[in-house]
Amino acid sequence: MSALPDELWRRILEMGITCYSLTYKELCFIGISCRRLRRLSEENEFWSVLVSRDFPQASCTADSLTSKSLYRVRFERDKERKQAAHRRAVLRTESLVWDSERKLKELEARIGDEVDKMKAASLELSNLRKAREASVALNVWQPETIRRWQKQTVEQCAVSVESRVTALEMEVKLCKQQISVFDKAYKSVKQRLQTTQQQLAVMKYHPINDYKTATASDATVGSNTSRKKLKTKISGDPISPFI
Repeated sequence: MSALPDELWRRILEMGITCYSLTYKELCFIGISCRRLRRLSEENEFWSVLVSRDFPQASCTADSLTSKSLYRVRFERDKERKQAAHRRAVLRTESLVWDSERKLKELEARIGDEVDKMKAASLELSNLRKAREASVALNVWQPETIRRWQKQTVEQCAVSVESRVTALEMEVKLCKQQISVFDKAYKSVKQRLQTTQQQLAVMKYHPINDYKTATASDATVGSNTSRKKLKTKISGDPISPFI
């Protein structure tokens, strides 16, 4: 490497950038390999090509900045823009999750109301059927005690048994239909909620932060099982590619 002249190294770097083989990361990594390549990799010609290639629509800034500094400024701006867009996407997804959870609670309440209505109608329908059976049994000889109980059952029914039974049967059928509709909607919303929660988990996933959290939890478990072990703490921010 030391035998190659600077002109040849410049040509190699130029060909790599022109052919899209070298990005800003690779150029920075080359710059930390040795002093000579660092000096060559910081030349304005290379970074000016990267600026025009990676940020073609960016507005011009002060001419006093070097091409590498200009690339860093635009890189940081683009990074902030992407982070803001990501935060907005996360907030939108969280709002969808909250809305789905609210709909699930409403559907659960409606299903519960329909179930209570169906139970009440079924109980009244059962009593009316008993009253109808008792009115039929009055025409047949029965012991006096049973006859007296059947007569009381018939007298307690203040409305027409047949018409009320028909109405209650229709009400029970309608409640079952409503429960079926709400249950279908509940399953659909729940499936959509699970999908949205998975999307949110993917959007919130961060390999470094999740690694820190997992390491901290493992250290806590280890300290509970053996208090003599030393607790380790992982700290530090990702290294910037710009040197």
